[in-house]
Amino acid sequence: MTRTVLIVGCGDIGSRVARLELAAGQRVLGMARSPETAARLAAQGIGAIAGDLDKPDSLAGLKGGWITLYHLAPPPTSGTGDPRLAALLESLPEGSLPKKVVYISTSGVYGDCGGDWVSENRAPNPRTERSRRRWAAEQYLGTWGLRHGITAVILRVPGIYGPGRLPLERIRAGVPVVREEESPYSNRIHADDLANVCFAAAERPAAEGVYNVSDGHPTTMTDYFYRVADRFGLPRPPAISLEEARRVLTPAMLSFLEESKRLDTGRMTRELQPKLLYPDLESGLAACVNA
Repeated sequence: MTRTVLIVGCGDIGSRVARLELAAGQRVLGMARSPETAARLAAQGIGAIAGDLDKPDSLAGLKGGWITLYHLAPPPTSGTGDPRLAALLESLPEGSLPKKVVYISTSGVYGDCGGDWVSENRAPNPRTERSRRRWAAEQYLGTWGLRHGITAVILRVPGIYGPGRLPLERIRAGVPVVREEESPYSNRIHADDLANVCFAAAERPAAEGVYNVSDGHPTTMTDYFYRVADRFGLPRPPAISLEEARRVLTPAMLSFLEESKRLDTGRMTRELQPKLLYPDLESGLAACVNA
């Protein structure tokens, strides 16, 4: 039976999710803020419904009736919460709510864990404003889901890589990295595999609650930059001490150096059973070169 799903935030990852849903025979809708976006969606076989998360009045006409709502749109770049998510959820018609909401959050909600392995049982301790907004959104969605009896799936996602999502320009510019012995652990997931996890979260009837998402093979951030450089035949970036990095790197870059964790993805593997095409960085980067 054909069912309808709605993707809010139908960019790179959303388009990949849409392809999976369409291949499964579902009807896919995407929220569009402009006629140009609607045309782009139509070219991918995605129906468009008009709406702008920053203009709650534009959401008043939503009719609902979707089996799954994928909320992949980020929060605003300032503030303490996610008014976009709140505006969408509160605009949904009471009698026609989705069966499940799949929300992409960030592994940054855990904050710095000193390189520990981190399961979903770890108490969130977000350190950046960006992560605090995601944690606030998680709490909002959880409360809303309980109030309405709707299943909420929260995916805590680390760095996403793939074609067009690699730090090649930074490497070419010679921006330094931290010496490997001081470099934090980082986690990552290929864009195609993140879409597969989203799809599995929607399809598995028992999927509910919070899941860590990654390929399950964390390395240091410096190792990641070195391996990207090596794969693309670029010179490895220079290495400096963490103390020097704090003097010369931008606050945005430093925010990623101040947190170290290794994500335990056991729950994702057991319950979602996603089909990971790129279970490690070596296979994922090889696919990027050939893309």
